Formats: sequence, C-alpha cells, structure tokens
Amino acid sequence: MDDERRDRPVRGALDDDVGGPDAPRVAAAAALADAAHARSVILVEGISDQIALETLAGLHGRDLAAEGVVIVPIGGAHAVARHLVRFGPQGAGLAIAGLCDAGEAAHVRRSLAAAGLGSPRTRTDMERLGFFVCVEDLEDELIRASARESIEALLEGQGDLTSFRSLQQQPAWRHRSFEAQMHRFLGAGARRKLRYARALVRSLWPELIPRPLEEVLRRA
Repeated sequence: MDDERRDRPVRGALDDDVGGPDAPRVAAAAALADAAHARSVILVEGISDQIALETLAGLHGRDLAAEGVVIVPIGGAHAVARHLVRFGPQGAGLAIAGLCDAGEAAHVRRSLAAAGLGSPRTRTDMERLGFFVCVEDLEDELIRASARESIEALLEGQGDLTSFRSLQQQPAWRHRSFEAQMHRFLGAGARRKLRYARALVRSLWPELIPRPLEEVLRRA
C-alpha cells in the first residue's frame, strides 16, 4: 500500500476517542440526524462496522457526506426492522444497503420482506437488495484478511502485543487458533474493538479488503 493512500485523511470517520457506555447512543443519534438529509443509508449493526466502512471509504477517496451517504449503526440486528421501515419505501424512500453478521442473516431477510424490499431467501438474494453478510462478523473478516505477521506488527505498534501474548498463554486460549485468539482479544474491550476496526482496514492491501465491505460501499 502506498503511503499516500494509507495516510489520506478519513473524512466523516468517527474520532479515535469514541467509546464509553454512551457511544452507541451518541453515534446512532448523529447518524440519524445526518440521514434526514441523505439520499442513501447503509445500515450496520454497531460502531465498529461504521468505523470500518467510513475508513474504507476514505481510503478510496470518497466523501460520503458530499455524496449524501450515511452509515447508520443501529445497535444490533434486532433493530433492523424498524430502520428498514423508517428509511425504506414505507418511510423516507431512501436507497438502502446493509451489512450484517452471519448469525443475523435470517432475521435481516425476514425484515427486508416485512419492509416491502423484496423476498430474499438466500445470501445471493440479499446481495441483490444491497445487503451483505460477513462470514462470521466484521472482526472475523478483517482478521482472516490480514497476515499473522501483519497483525502482530500492528499490535506491537499499538502497544498491545504484550497483552495479546498474555491472552495466548491463558489455559482457555493456549491451544486455540491465532484467529480465535485475536477475535477474543478484540472483543475484550469496546474501545479496543473500535480502535482496531480502523487500524486493520488501514493496514490491508486493497485487494485483501473483505468482499462484504467493498460491495456494500459500492451499493451506496
């Protein structure tokens, strides 16, 4: 990755110090306010998904705000139905795309049908409607796309490698795969999960960006 692309400012991405118990509410409120003037929304489950997509958009040189595209963290897939009604043909009539975890795909399919957006039965059907499914979740996609050496270098640069090594030595995790260990490490703290959503996207070569992230942005 060339330095110009890696260092390009990410316009619209959340601040590095986002976090705390009020972060989901604050992020959702800000996105919903922006969506009042949008032409298109991307519904995502949480703030880490929002950060990853806004970071990727910035790396592609896109200004989502200028394009009228807003990424809305809905606070979990349980909330997707009401957001589809709010923004879809029964509500504001905006173009809608979305990203979800594998475990929530069936719920999202039912919600799309209930909102009058189609009758998807498969992931291919969902993709035709602009909704893309991570193999497991966002963190799983980013970890699998990254080489182990690259992740460890990133951990060292962030000052987290010693903490990660400690987790690897814990009896419950000692014999688990590196990917499982890293997934657990990222999930151990909300701020860590958000911080690495940006860092992992920025560390990837363009051809290694997970397909669901690339495709959902293309649909926006």
